[in-house]
Amino acid sequence: MFLRRWLLCCMCCLPLWAQAQTIAFINPGKKDEPFWRTVSESMHAASRSLGMRLEEQFAERQHLSVFNIAKAIAARPAAERPDYVILTNDYGTGPELLRIFDGTGIRSFMAFSTLTTPERVQHGGPREQFKDWIGSLEPRAQDAGYLTAQALMAKGRAMRAHGPDGKLHLLAIAGDRSTNSSIQRNEGMQRAVRQAPDVVLEQTVYAGWSRAKAQEQMGWLLQRHPQARLVWTGSDLMAFGAMDALVAAGAGQPGRTVWFSSVNTSLQALQSLRSGQLAALAGGHFIAGAWALVMLYDYHHGRDFASEGLELERPMFTLFTPAMARRYQQRFGQGFDRLDVRPYSKVLNPTVQRYQFGFAQLL
Repeated sequence: MFLRRWLLCCMCCLPLWAQAQTIAFINPGKKDEPFWRTVSESMHAASRSLGMRLEEQFAERQHLSVFNIAKAIAARPAAERPDYVILTNDYGTGPELLRIFDGTGIRSFMAFSTLTTPERVQHGGPREQFKDWIGSLEPRAQDAGYLTAQALMAKGRAMRAHGPDGKLHLLAIAGDRSTNSSIQRNEGMQRAVRQAPDVVLEQTVYAGWSRAKAQEQMGWLLQRHPQARLVWTGSDLMAFGAMDALVAAGAGQPGRTVWFSSVNTSLQALQSLRSGQLAALAGGHFIAGAWALVMLYDYHHGRDFASEGLELERPMFTLFTPAMARRYQQRFGQGFDRLDVRPYSKVLNPTVQRYQFGFAQLL
C-alpha cells in the first residue's frame, strides 16, 4: 500500500513533459481501406518510437460517426481525456469538430486536410476563434495532381495516344468537392493541363473515393468520350474501379491502349505501377500522421512549432518509379515496425532547426 501511494505521489509530481502523451486520432476512413490503414500503421509505429500513447477510432467514412466519436471523447471525465486529438477536415466536418473540442482541455490538431479558405475566413485560423486548435499539417496536395498528370501526359505522347484531331484527350475522376486535399489535387491536375496545349480535359467527375462509384462513372465516360485514352484519378481505388469498367466494356486494356495515373501507395497500386497497368503513381503523404505526432511531441515538451507557422503545408508526395516502388515494398511491405521518427524531432535533436517532412528520405 505504501509503495502504491508513493508511486501515485511521484506521478502527480511529474511535470507535464515527463508524463506519456496521450493522443486520440479520429480516423475518417475504413479499417480495411488501404490508404487509411497505412496511415494507422505508420502512426502507431511513430507513437511507439516517441513513447506516446495513441488511441484511434475509425469513422468508416460515416460523417455522422466522426461527430459521435468526437462527442464521446469530449464527454469523458477529465482524467480520462487525451492530451491531444488529431482531426481531419473530410467533407467539411472540421469546423464542427473543432467546436466540439474547444474548451474541453483537449488540444486539437488537424492533419491531412485542414480548413478550406472560405472556412478559415469564417472561423479563423489556429489559436484564434477556436483557442484549443493549436495547428495543422497538410501534405502539399497540388503536387500529387500536378506530378501524376504531367507523367500521364508524357506517357500519352510517348505512346502516340492522340485522337484524330492530334490532341491527347484526358478524363479525370476526382475524390470529392469539399475536402481540401481533393480540391488541391484537382487544381494540380488542372495546372498541368493548362501548361499542355496538346491536351484536352474532356470531363471531371467525382466518385467520392469509391471504387464502385468510379467504375460506374467510368462506364458513362467511355460512352461520352470514346476518343479519350488518358485517365487521371485522385486515388488508387478509383483507378482500379475505372480499369474494371474499361475491361468490362471491352473498350481497351489498362497500360496498353488506355493509360491511368493515380495516388496512394497501396501494395496493389505499387504492383500495378511495376507491371505497367498504372502509368504514373504519386504517394507518401500517408506519413503526415506520423509527422503530426513529431510536432505534438515537440510541442508537449516545450518546443512550439509556431516558429515555422501554425498551419504547415509541406511537400510529401513522391512520384514513384518502378524501382522506388520495389524499395518501398521491401522496406514497408510487411508493416512499419522499422519506422523510427525520433531523428526528426527538434526536442530529441537540438541541431534540427526546420522539420524535414518529406517521404522519399524514408525509402
